[in-house]
Amino acid sequence: MKVMILLTGGGPMIILTSSDLPTAPTLLKELANKGIEKFIAYEIPLDLAKSRYGAHFDAVSHDVHETDQLRILDFNGQRAFSLFRFDEWGPPTRYEAPPHHRLGIS
Repeated sequence: MKVMILLTGGGPMIILTSSDLPTAPTLLKELANKGIEKFIAYEIPLDLAKSRYGAHFDAVSHDVHETDQLRILDFNGQRAFSLFRFDEWGPPTRYEAPPHHRLGIS
């Protein structure tokens, strides 16, 4: 399981995923299903996220209604920014869906 902070047009969010990379096709599909087709992702150490979120982390990681590809740990960007310092984030990965894929354009 990986923990990532995504900086999106709708604001920062923290996700859990079984994908090794934020650009894995299966994760990109799950994100696109939620309307997220452009982001900058940073990995956050798993143990650090567990310690900062405590019981909430356990509840989200065991939620049977979510997929292993994408579990939203935190939609509150202000909280995410306050819980993790920039020096705790891994290197950035930028992603932008091709123009013909965005906004449902085929």
